[in-house]
Amino acid sequence: MQLAPIPTAEVIPVLVLGGGLAGLAAALDLAQRGQRVVVVERRTYPFHRVCGEYVSNEVLPYLRRLGADPAALNPAAIQYFELSSPAGRTLRSPLDLGGFGISRYQLDAFLYERALGAGVEFILPATVASVEFEAAAGLHRVALADGRRLAARLVLGTYGKRANLDRQLNRSFFGQRSPYLGVKYHLRLPGFGRDVIALHNFRDGYAGISAIEDDRLCFCYLTTRSNLKAAGSIPALEATVLAANPRLADILAAAEHLYAQPEVINEISFAPKTCVEQHVLMVGDAAGLITPLCGNGMAMALHGAALVAPLAEAFLRGQLPRPALEAAYARTWRAHFAGRLQVGRAVQRLFGGPRLSELVVGGLRHWPAAVRALMRRTHGTEF
Repeated sequence: MQLAPIPTAEVIPVLVLGGGLAGLAAALDLAQRGQRVVVVERRTYPFHRVCGEYVSNEVLPYLRRLGADPAALNPAAIQYFELSSPAGRTLRSPLDLGGFGISRYQLDAFLYERALGAGVEFILPATVASVEFEAAAGLHRVALADGRRLAARLVLGTYGKRANLDRQLNRSFFGQRSPYLGVKYHLRLPGFGRDVIALHNFRDGYAGISAIEDDRLCFCYLTTRSNLKAAGSIPALEATVLAANPRLADILAAAEHLYAQPEVINEISFAPKTCVEQHVLMVGDAAGLITPLCGNGMAMALHGAALVAPLAEAFLRGQLPRPALEAAYARTWRAHFAGRLQVGRAVQRLFGGPRLSELVVGGLRHWPAAVRALMRRTHGTEF
């Protein structure tokens, strides 16, 4: 859906760059607070994203407050966590809060429709070329790739893990090459439990599998470019490296792939980022990316929206000057997420190689309290 062009001279109160979970939720939240919001998104809904598609139940009170209860989408109810070593040794643990499985294809479109209903305006498909802050006017000047120019009082950066805009903003992590890539399929696999999220380790990577809506499963894995280069292709990588784990070998042999080609994303960086860049408030993966092994990125994106919306509203109503807004957002973001990201990076290192992974999984099998403690350190409480 492409809305009518916004006049160049018009100043938009809130411009949201990216229509993923963080952007859609923040836009919907602010619209329900009476603010005019415009979202720029480079694709047209619905579409697939590389994502594990598991969401911790900590998000449910917020989504219900927004009038976006995901129960309408018939998600899978997930109550258990399973982890296997590269050799196939397995541990299993209950999830304290539990979670639900839903595809981004469905969830993003669901939030998009609710945002439209709340009066949020969308410019799509469109790509942001640059963002500059004009201090004298207190405005952001945003250029789109097609030549259109927009002005906004406040800009939220919700465009995900990595974008050319990061280069334009000169963000430090963008210049650091990342070895990681992500691959995602939807599968059908009779007999796989709809109440479990399983993470299976392999050499220099791990794969997650869990139920989503209908009778589908999300199968998403993280590995390195060097793994792919050595294998030569994604099918060869899966047949040689992933299938060395007998749990993954069984999945790959029995599963029906529901689309021919996987979704793939390169240069996934877990390096620390800042949540305020040149007066743009970053939300979701644009502010910081938790390792998929910890399984909480979608909840963090939604929680980030819940944190930024009331502060943005106070700024727009003249109750909070920009320096105070940015300081308050940075402070509350760090309080909620900095520790989780640090633990996530530490956990990622524990599964960097087959021998270490075997030792860790072997030890954790006999120490269930440690497993649950790690999960609590990477998840939050209901908000």
